[in-house]
Amino acid sequence: MRHCCPVPFVNKCGQSASASSRPLELPPSKMAAGGSGGLSFPGVVGNSAPSNRVGSSASSYNYSGGAGASSPGNQGASTVSSSGASPPAAPPPPPPAAAGLLHREPVYNWQATKTTVRERFTFLFNNEVLSDVHFLVGKGVGSQRIPAHRFVLAVGSAVFDAMFNGGMATTSTEIELPDVEPAAFLALLKFLYSDEVQIGPETVMTTLYTAKKYAVPALEAHCVEFLKKNLRADNAFMLLTQARLFDEPQLASLCLENIDKNTSDALNAEGFTDIDLGPAQSGILTDREVVSLFLHFTVNPKPRVEFIDRPRCCLRGKECNINRFQQVESRWGYSGTSDRIRFSVNRRIFVVGFALYGSIHGPTDYQVNIQIIHTDSNTVLGQNDTGFSCDGSSSTFRVMFKEPVEILPNVNYTACATLKGPDSHYGTKGLRKVIHESPTTGAKTCFTFCYAAGNNNGTSVEDGQIPEIIFYT
Repeated sequence: MRHCCPVPFVNKCGQSASASSRPLELPPSKMAAGGSGGLSFPGVVGNSAPSNRVGSSASSYNYSGGAGASSPGNQGASTVSSSGASPPAAPPPPPPAAAGLLHREPVYNWQATKTTVRERFTFLFNNEVLSDVHFLVGKGVGSQRIPAHRFVLAVGSAVFDAMFNGGMATTSTEIELPDVEPAAFLALLKFLYSDEVQIGPETVMTTLYTAKKYAVPALEAHCVEFLKKNLRADNAFMLLTQARLFDEPQLASLCLENIDKNTSDALNAEGFTDIDLGPAQSGILTDREVVSLFLHFTVNPKPRVEFIDRPRCCLRGKECNINRFQQVESRWGYSGTSDRIRFSVNRRIFVVGFALYGSIHGPTDYQVNIQIIHTDSNTVLGQNDTGFSCDGSSSTFRVMFKEPVEILPNVNYTACATLKGPDSHYGTKGLRKVIHESPTTGAKTCFTFCYAAGNNNGTSVEDGQIPEIIFYT
């Protein structure tokens, strides 16, 4: 008896998601050769999809003198019935008492070669040995019949536990899963049987869907981590769509951050044309504003638009940083007062964070509030309440703003850091001017530092905290 078990996955937003749903489909150019419906990441090479070799069948024994064996007194003999058909083969005789006459197939006593529980369960992965359920996975000619073991699945997944042991448990020995990709289901089983992660660029999204459907959060985390490591400007929009579909807010946030830093490359990527939601569809703009923007980008002379036409934060190139101290010393104390330093630059930049000194007493955690203030108006342009961990060395440790802070040329700003923690290292022999030269374009960014009067913990041009400013041009 076959039991059909589609069990669609529904995310927290109420959207139905399946391995064959629209957001998981790709244009032919993005499908891998012989594609399985997964997602392809240009330039990323991952593990190959798990194979579907079926292991040895149930244990069998060969006894000398049994069926199929020749005995010295019966070699070459055959029996034919009056109708010309051979009679049914006689059942094999019982095994002889002498142990030396017993011949076993290799599958017998397989446990003896597996010294750990993990090795024994790994051997059972995708293996008919001891299997008590089969899954018919996928649809059409690409479907596969995969053996499994109810106990192993129930131990690793609450969904399988309910399927086999709950109040409405199925007794079927064959279960259909038409909405799951075979490669993704095998990756799930591989993880449940052996803790091995077997995902690649073409199977990661379908594996993530399968892991969510069967409530295996550890495998979900591996899939998301794989996506984070392979996030680039040319796939950021595509991954953003998938992150929203699968309710992965952290991944979505990283996608948006990547798009913000590499806007031009992200907009020129193929995935941009496949985004699921644009400003024109979101209700953010009025109908008049949509038409106005459309005309602005398509006709000449361009009509006036009621938006700032100066480019917003567009972080290009590599991250840069400058260090204003030439030497590091010990013991800088904190009492709740901010360390401050005033600075200006000769060109427009975007500050994304500071690097601060850490403890002189070994590994320690600090709480810190960082700010950039427009000095003349005393307006806070950016801040973040966060923390950092240090290892006790004289190195600096990064503390980042939530959003890049725009710094205009020849304007005075104040960098502030209020630390809560033990005494730290501090910098000495400070420089009043620090010049950063781009290794690719040769463009120079000149920082000028001045003492910030007022409520200051003691940081100055000559010594103190806030040794480094991290920025983009």
